Amino acid sequence: MQREILNPDELAPPSGFNHGVLVDGGKTLYLAGQDASGPDAEIVAPDDLVGQFEQVLSNLSTVVEEAGGSSNDIVKLNVFVADRDEYKAHLDELGDVFGRYFDDYPAMALFEVADFFADDARIEMEGFAVVDDE
Repeated sequence: MQREILNPDELAPPSGFNHGVLVDGGKTLYLAGQDASGPDAEIVAPDDLVGQFEQVLSNLSTVVEEAGGSSNDIVKLNVFVADRDEYKAHLDELGDVFGRYFDDYPAMALFEVADFFADDARIEMEGFAVVDDE
């Protein structure tokens, strides 16, 4: 599988995401929305966005690993947050966590939502990965 990061000069420089990821080869994995639930189905770090962010990325990585890949194979993420301002206030910490899972940012979008299925959830992510088919 080959991947190419696309950030056209005609667009504003990306920060914390890439405008596009072009992939050739591999199998597409659709990632269901993951909140910060641990193995016991309880939300990890109920009042801590950064702690929940880490658990969400861990959950997503677990799914990709089950398909034979790694978090670096995630090419698109939609990030849903309870409070956009809270997310923006923790960008540096979130970036540090992100760097433990990714070499390059995937294509991303951020959405502030009214509520989540789990009462204590502050964040949920879903997306796509492309895993080598060899």
